[in-house]
Amino acid sequence: MPDQDDSLLLYINEAIATTRDKDTLFRNVTEKLRLIFPFDAITILTLDADHQYRRVFLRDYLGEVQLPYMTGNKPSQMPVENTPIETFIRQPHLQQFDLTELLKAYPDFQPFESLLAGGMRYLTVVPLRTSGRLVGLLSLVAHRRPDFSPSDGDLLEKIGSLVAVAVTNALAFEDIARRQQETAMQLALNNALLSIKERGELFRTIATEINRVVPCDYFGVRVRLLTTPGRAFAEFGKDAAGHFVALDENRWDDLPNAEAARQAAADLFSKPGFYVGDNFDELAKHYDLMRYIREQRGTQSVLYAPLDVHDEQTATLILSSKDPFAFTEETLALMLNLVPQIQLAVQNVFAFEQIEALRAQLEQEKTYLLDEINTTGKFEDFVGSSTVMQQVQVRIAQVAPTDTTVLVTGETGTGKELVARAIHNLSTRKERALIKLNCAALPAQLIESELFGHEKGAFTGAHDRRIGKFELADGGTIFLDEIGELPLDLQAKLLRVLQEKEFERIGGRRVIPTDARVIAATNRVLEDEVSAGRFRADLYYRLNVVPVRLPALRERPEDIEPLVRHFLDRLSRKLAKPVRGLRERDLRALRQYTWPGNVRELEHVLEQAVIVSQGAFLEFAGFSATRTPTAKPTDAAPLKTLKNQERDHILAALQRTGGRVSGPNGAAVLLDINPKTLEARMKKLGIRRTVGVEE
Repeated sequence: MPDQDDSLLLYINEAIATTRDKDTLFRNVTEKLRLIFPFDAITILTLDADHQYRRVFLRDYLGEVQLPYMTGNKPSQMPVENTPIETFIRQPHLQQFDLTELLKAYPDFQPFESLLAGGMRYLTVVPLRTSGRLVGLLSLVAHRRPDFSPSDGDLLEKIGSLVAVAVTNALAFEDIARRQQETAMQLALNNALLSIKERGELFRTIATEINRVVPCDYFGVRVRLLTTPGRAFAEFGKDAAGHFVALDENRWDDLPNAEAARQAAADLFSKPGFYVGDNFDELAKHYDLMRYIREQRGTQSVLYAPLDVHDEQTATLILSSKDPFAFTEETLALMLNLVPQIQLAVQNVFAFEQIEALRAQLEQEKTYLLDEINTTGKFEDFVGSSTVMQQVQVRIAQVAPTDTTVLVTGETGTGKELVARAIHNLSTRKERALIKLNCAALPAQLIESELFGHEKGAFTGAHDRRIGKFELADGGTIFLDEIGELPLDLQAKLLRVLQEKEFERIGGRRVIPTDARVIAATNRVLEDEVSAGRFRADLYYRLNVVPVRLPALRERPEDIEPLVRHFLDRLSRKLAKPVRGLRERDLRALRQYTWPGNVRELEHVLEQAVIVSQGAFLEFAGFSATRTPTAKPTDAAPLKTLKNQERDHILAALQRTGGRVSGPNGAAVLLDINPKTLEARMKKLGIRRTVGVEE
């Protein structure tokens, strides 16, 4: 049939020269071959230049042609070693085989098992050569043994040469298309770097663009200090729809000894490389982490490309896939070419996030500083020349220049915050903010967030990252008022900050160092709280390095008149009221009163008098009639217990406020205590809301 043979060769040659659509070309070629040579399936394999790897270029089973190179995903390369392909490429001409005999020689070669299971038995292999170079193999599989004459064999080899040209052309077109795709990917990455600042969105875009050229199921960038196992910087995995979604850092919780497993595998991240097929299986035998991702995630190949992002930390770009031969030397070379762009992306995100954190910190510091401008504490704010107050000022002057922790004690309203401000403003930290937190003003579950901050999503309602007070106070001073109200579990965390100068945000894993000086204040007797088990002894000793005790107003009656003159001058200007005179009898009453609310109560009494007075003298709204002068204690008079004294103190405040506990004119404000805390103490002491009536 020489005419028919020549026609077939001419047809294939013309098709190669004129047909631009590769799908149509190879479909037509296989249809013509099937008319002359009986076969049930055809496969074209391509080989690399060194004949080390093979990949399926085309597969036609009973007329269903599949062109892997047309699917958009580069076909997997598989090794030639220890496969029957080694035998095929050694022979220069057409070869015929019985699959049952080949399977005996290669019992683990899965394609032969599949063909035999489908009823196939006979295999014809035709070398594909162009310009004397073997570029691939054409294999024909049939149910029945083909009866080829010598001329048929020559024809098939000639057809093989033409098919080799077609395959070479298709691979060239594929390479051009791949290079164009890689160029488009690099342009897309550059655009993302210029336009996207948010970490998650930026690296999701990078993962998506890389996936167009190098298909993968996982994309990640992990960073680590030189002595740590590393942490996730950006990690994404494909969902059911094939879209990249952010992965949870806690997904390793079911891996036993997760930290040790990641530490053991850390060295893999330090050098470029890829592990596929048997190499990945060997990796899984030696590393628990690799065995885990293979068994739990289906991973069968990984690729690493180290990034140089900082002197003190390293980073690695990681790709993984469920395809056992997803990555090649060409893939690794491409990823290494992308390393400068990925490094720049990581560095940009570090810079943007640091700028954003500093901006947020400056905004919050500005709020505190604006508040502090009008409340700067200096010695001139300590009105009175009594001996006890002079001792307080000496102690402040002694401790202020140091970084020592200070515990300020004293009854409510004695001016503990004023002492904290004075210490801060006389210290070397005065250029930074004084950050204040009242431990009794917030529910226990919110105090930790206020102190240490939280990460986005750390708990319900945590929609954004929050910077805590200790982070804001870095380089400055933090004033913890009502420290005795701090819950025991938070006392332990505060102790860690005092001891180790570091903490973690809620929901975060990064250890944050802090250089904040701590000044604490309380109106409780902390020694009694320690004895009762409500306050940690180790924390008490950490706080009580330098104690500063503020005397109650009743302990310094000689300071009442200077304080009255000071407040009247300030309040008259503040409220735009005329300066009125002070009767001697009113001044005497003010001196004789016990002042359970101390200086704060005195200020409130005077403010009310300035507001309501109409004549030439201040009117104190029956102050003398409603307050009982203090009887001077004698040596024989029995001392009250702390419980009874606290009871009398609260009753006096309720008497003053007409039984009102909360609100702007309630006893809680007068006593400078949280209303809920006051109600709890009233219940404990058997005090009803109705003034003077007890249970």
